[in-house]
Amino acid sequence: MTGTTAKFPVTMRLMHWSMAALLLSMLCAGAVMVDSLATWQPALLTMHKSFGVVALFLVFPRLLVRLTSAVPALPSSLPPLQKLAATLSHYFLYVLMFALPVTGLLMQYNAARPVDFFCVASLPAALSTNIEAFALYRVSHGYLALALIVVVGVHVSAALYHHFVRKDDVLKSML
Repeated sequence: MTGTTAKFPVTMRLMHWSMAALLLSMLCAGAVMVDSLATWQPALLTMHKSFGVVALFLVFPRLLVRLTSAVPALPSSLPPLQKLAATLSHYFLYVLMFALPVTGLLMQYNAARPVDFFCVASLPAALSTNIEAFALYRVSHGYLALALIVVVGVHVSAALYHHFVRKDDVLKSML
């Protein structure tokens, strides 16, 4: 829903910046984990899995709030192609925020590894390993992470472009 409001609602801003911090930390942890055999790697992997579950569950209320809230319109002077790119990139961000944790969970499931959720609960694992499915989800998870890095980079670049080059209120509306 697009409205005439000058700023995103507080709920959306909190969700945006919280999810941004969570996803950035998850991407950094994922990059460090796959390149390390250090003694701390299993602990980081366990945290990564727990926070991945958190990320998955946060996508749904975030999407609900986004669909039911009035948000600032893009500047009317923005070319139609840029408006389309902004809309599509936001859709793609939501798809990635859902698909990344799902592929991570499916990867662990097919490796017959339960996902411990902060040592409080455990998501089930398959009874036996399906190495082909594990490999598919592992590769998918990696490519989706790379796609998220690219889309977030474009998103941040666009926000900075609006702020420093166009000098409009697009970035300020989310601060």
